[in-house]
Amino acid sequence: MTIVLFLLPAIVLFALLVLAPIALATYSSVFKWNGFGLFPTNFIGLDNFTRLLGDEIFLGDLSRGLVLIVFSVLIQLPLALAIALLLNQRMRGRAVYRLIFFMPYVLSEVITAVLFTMILSPERGLANELLGLIGLEELESTFLSEPSTVMYSLFIVMTWKYFGFHMILYLAGRQSIPNELLEAAQIDGATTWKVFRHVTLPLMGPTIRITIFLSVIGTIQLFDMVYVLTGGGPVHASETMGVTMYEFGFKRFQVGYASAISVVMFLLSLVFAIGYQRFVMRRDTEGAITNMRGKR
Repeated sequence: MTIVLFLLPAIVLFALLVLAPIALATYSSVFKWNGFGLFPTNFIGLDNFTRLLGDEIFLGDLSRGLVLIVFSVLIQLPLALAIALLLNQRMRGRAVYRLIFFMPYVLSEVITAVLFTMILSPERGLANELLGLIGLEELESTFLSEPSTVMYSLFIVMTWKYFGFHMILYLAGRQSIPNELLEAAQIDGATTWKVFRHVTLPLMGPTIRITIFLSVIGTIQLFDMVYVLTGGGPVHASETMGVTMYEFGFKRFQVGYASAISVVMFLLSLVFAIGYQRFVMRRDTEGAITNMRGKR
């Protein structure tokens, strides 16, 4: 009874703030509802989900999300890993560099989006001004208003915002590796690359796997930054599932359809999370459980 009483406040909050919204969204997704009234009444079954399969905007959201995930895994995370390994070396002012690289993560997504809206503005934006100063006027661009460049611009902003967070995780993972292992490999004649490839990288595997997991889940749920930075435009070229859900739910008052989008977002996150933990992070979780049992 004591355990139940201590857990009860957390259980109640979790039920009200997590389980209840999930249940309400799932319930609303099978109705045609404009959001007015206490409960929806026009039941349409799975029509909202069928509509999603033929919606070019939503299918575009899926493809754009996949592109951002690929860019993040292949560019953003390796960049964060490289900088983490560099800042793990002895150098003057490395604590300052760590702070500078991590600072963007402290900013909210809204502040970051507003900042880069000014930097990438086609009229007197800092990016175009700098290109003009160094004689590269031909590279001046309307970064956020051209369908051909907006996704690259969005990814640059995302990288600036989040790579510091992944860098700190990688730095912690690298510092958890005993130096004796690296020194033993060097004594055995391993080159710097072989030490990294066969010792450092495998031992940092759990950290790398968790950063990939966080990056994918974060990209699926991406909303704030995109909505403030581009609003999903131009011509839906940077729209994400979160932005589409907001547009239909709060601007077009198609709450049932927006709920269906939210359910798909939830299912994608859930399926990926379960599958990733089951097949990719299995060794990490099993190791953690084994260590806990051993300590007991």
